[in-house]
This record gives sequence, C-alpha cells and structure tokens, in this order.
Amino acid sequence: MTVATSRAGSTAHPEPAGIDNRIVVGGTPLTWRALPELTLSAPAAVLAHGAADALAAARHHATHGTELLLSGAGRVDAALRAELRDAGFALTELVDGESRDEAPTRVRAADPGRLWLLTSGSTGRPKRVGHTLDSLTTVRGEQPARTWLCPYAPGTYAWWQVVTLSLTQPGQHLVVVEQDQLDDWPALAAAHGVDAASGTPTFWRRTVYRDAAALARVPLRQITLGGEPVDQAILDQLRALFPAARLSWIYASSEVGAAIVVHDGQAGFPVQWLDRVVPGRPALSVRDEELVITSPYHGAGLDGAVRTGDRVQVVGDRVVITGRLDADEINVGGSKVSAGLVRDVLTAHPGVAWARVTGRRAPMLGRMVVAEVVPQPGTDAEPPDEAALVRWCADRLPEHAVPRRIRMLTEIPVKETLKSDV
Repeated sequence: MTVATSRAGSTAHPEPAGIDNRIVVGGTPLTWRALPELTLSAPAAVLAHGAADALAAARHHATHGTELLLSGAGRVDAALRAELRDAGFALTELVDGESRDEAPTRVRAADPGRLWLLTSGSTGRPKRVGHTLDSLTTVRGEQPARTWLCPYAPGTYAWWQVVTLSLTQPGQHLVVVEQDQLDDWPALAAAHGVDAASGTPTFWRRTVYRDAAALARVPLRQITLGGEPVDQAILDQLRALFPAARLSWIYASSEVGAAIVVHDGQAGFPVQWLDRVVPGRPALSVRDEELVITSPYHGAGLDGAVRTGDRVQVVGDRVVITGRLDADEINVGGSKVSAGLVRDVLTAHPGVAWARVTGRRAPMLGRMVVAEVVPQPGTDAEPPDEAALVRWCADRLPEHAVPRRIRMLTEIPVKETLKSDV
C-alpha cells in the first residue's frame, strides 16, 4: 500500500486492484502506477485539459479518497466555475501536469470518498450528482482480459464506467482517445491491440461513415453502445463488420447509474423486464410514456423511483427508448409524432448514415416534421435525395409523421459528449 496524503490531509486507501494495468495516453504506453502524483485540496474540482491529467485525478481519488469533482476543462464555463467555488470546491486546472489553483469562496468541510459528476446539460445547465467509487463500479465479477478504448470526455458517467473497470479489475487495460484523435481512433486502437470499445451511437455511426474499412481492422471482441437511443440500423451495421463480437447496449445516467444492459443485438429491451423485481437489480417501469427506474446504483439522494425524462414506446415485444420527453414529441395538428421513431425509419434506409428529426413551426398545423440526413458513403446506388426519402417514410409512417423538409448534410455532427441529437 502506498501511504501518502493529499494537501487536505486525507489518508491513503489500499491500492486499486488494477494499479498495474497498462494504459495508453496520446499513444504513449504507461500504467496507472506511473501516472504523476497530484496534490489536491479538498473538496477539489479538477478541470483537466488532457487525458493523462484526468486519469491522474481518478487515481488520486482511488488511493486517497479526496472529495473530487472531475471534468474536462471545456465543459466548465466561467459561471459554473464561480458556482463550484461558491459550493466550497477548490478549483485545480491541470494542463500537462501543471496546475493553476483557485481557492473556494466558501470554505466547508470535505466529504471523504465523495465523487461528483456533472450531468450532460442536455436539459439545461449541468447539475452535480454525488457518487462514490463503489457506486460507479458496476462491473465486479471476474472478466476476460481486455484492452478497452475510452473515447469519452473526462469525468462523464460513461468515462467513469470504463475507468473504474480498468482501476478495479486486473487485466483490463485502457487506451484513451484525446479529443483531437477522434477522427483517426481506429488506427490508434489497432496499433495498441484494442479489442473492446465503448461509445455512443453517434460515435459508432461517425466512425463507420468516415472509414468502415479502418474500423474493421480493429480486432474488436466487445462492442458497447450507450448515451443515446440505440436503433437497429447501427446495431446491424456493427454486427456485419464484427460478426463474432459481443454487441451490447447500456442505458446509464449520472442519476440512476448503469440500469439496463442488453446483449441480444436488438434495439430496445424485452417488455417482460418491465415491473420485474430482482434483488440487487434495477427495477424498470413506465409512467405516462416516461421511463422510471429504481436503481441500486443511483446517485446520492436519488433512492427510490426516478423519472428519467426519457420517452419510451412499446413496439411489439420490445420497449424502445425514443428520446428525451421534452424533445421527442412533435404535435402535428393535434397528432403526436415521436421524433425518435421517425429517425429510426430514416436510418433504416440503406442509403442513410445518420438522421436528426425535429419539429418546425407551420401554418395551420402548428408544427411539421423536418429532418437532417447524412447519406451513407460507398454504396453502389446513387445516394437518396429528399423526394426518395419522403417516399420511404410515407410507406412506413402515418401521413402526419412524414418529414416535410429533409436537408442533406455532408458530415455527422458530434459534440464533446460524443452525442449529436440531444
């Protein structure tokens, strides 16, 4: 056990079980143990400019238990910095191992062992959700040796899911993708033996769109999707590229943790999982088309049933997550349209790589359905035009749900969170 103290004097914990796992940052092989030792005041809000700094902060928390909020520096604006200092956090901005510190404007006692996550902010300003390393560590059983790709922004729930796996499990190695490497990550992954990767559907779509042949050269045995609604089209594309890999999608959030895990290669989850009570497992239900989850992996103060804000629909024997309640429903002349289901119809077209569906003001109807589409590259046929896609939708959707305007884009948009449409 390494004995050390943080600047605030918290004592060290036993070394994490994965401390000697290999990690690759910016193409440089390291280990968790080889990361630089940080000195942090507690409570600490660490704003990291690079992957190595973020990983060093995670290791510091695992070995010292210092109360920590970790985020990529780009996600924290001036107003949020002031808010964190007012909440008692000492700000430490890390740039290539060098730190710039700002003292809190309100001093308070630290809460040892507490980890804070910032929500994605898709429904407003990011909120703080409290966790511990234990509540973020949802993979506990023995795992086959893997080298995982981590493309997520530091400090997000998805980032912590991959990072805790490597920290707590021997044999779970890590290759971290910096933001400026996202376009070429398959070459990095192939060079360092990545055989497991987790990303949003947008991340996977964008990779297939840019260079499916380069992706196919990565020896993936485990493919995981999460963070956005998962449709059948992207699952089928990945299955075609990697027929022998295990294909999983996960519903997880800062509030309820990793609550749904599906491995059968189908979008949605079985309707039989609703209202099922299994000790130690999340309980799923639907109220007014909203997914409600009671989870043992919840954030601090969120025990009991949590309304997720995500809209679901039962389609056959599956429960399909279509999108956020406040964004998914479009009222067209009094008829409700699910933007997510229209999006899934568009992405099911073999000539469509990506689609986003929204509502636009319209005379008489109030709103009409419109879409943005990125055509699929490398197909033998001509890419579909607007008229062809309207006909495709008209054959599969009620008349009021058919997009009236479809704009073609040349690139799949992506945010720092690896999401594009929430």
